[in-house]
Amino acid sequence: MTKSDVLEALGGVRDPELDEPITTLGFVASWSVSPEGDAEVHLRLPTYFCAPNFAFLMVADAYDAVSSLDGVHSARIVLDDHFASDAINDGVAARAGFIRSFEGEATAELDQLRIDFLRKAVMAGTDLVCRPLAAAGTGPDDLAQLRLGDVPPSPALSRLRERRAELGLPAGDEAPLLIDPASGDRVPAGAVPLHLRRARTTRVSLDANGSICRGMLRHRYDIAEEES
Repeated sequence: MTKSDVLEALGGVRDPELDEPITTLGFVASWSVSPEGDAEVHLRLPTYFCAPNFAFLMVADAYDAVSSLDGVHSARIVLDDHFASDAINDGVAARAGFIRSFEGEATAELDQLRIDFLRKAVMAGTDLVCRPLAAAGTGPDDLAQLRLGDVPPSPALSRLRERRAELGLPAGDEAPLLIDPASGDRVPAGAVPLHLRRARTTRVSLDANGSICRGMLRHRYDIAEEES
């Protein structure tokens, strides 16, 4: 078990709203692992008042990712410089869930929030996959008939498949390329232009929010742009 193993595991943890790894966003401040297999990770966020539900998801996911590594004896994930750090850090360490961690304030666990963000990620991924196809002359009628297996392999396609699988949506080669992420139904040809506009709007929004978060994080922690 090495530091690089821990960092690789953290690379699979995403900001739920932005659908980007916390490693590339710069949210991982430090990480270490002792010879005995005790891992410790410190996370940081762009502002002191980042939404506690988003923060809780990232800390909990980081805990799951690191603690599941072979050779890890214990995992400690610490969110620093956040108004709800104590509640989040203690709750995740105790595996208490969101409601118990914010007793008297939270009324539901975060499963639906995660689903909502995954649906947005599917829409954003649809834009990334479909824009090159449309630019090459594939029209709405043809897009409506395409299967995932008909699309040339790419990182964007792999990402789209992964997000759909996480939602329990069809992600194999025979699955339709265009589906409604809420229902899983194929998008009919007549609805393709609107579906693609929504997909593009979602993707642009995620990209813009990601840029804002990076900028705020750099400003807050005086990070050089090339480091983030």
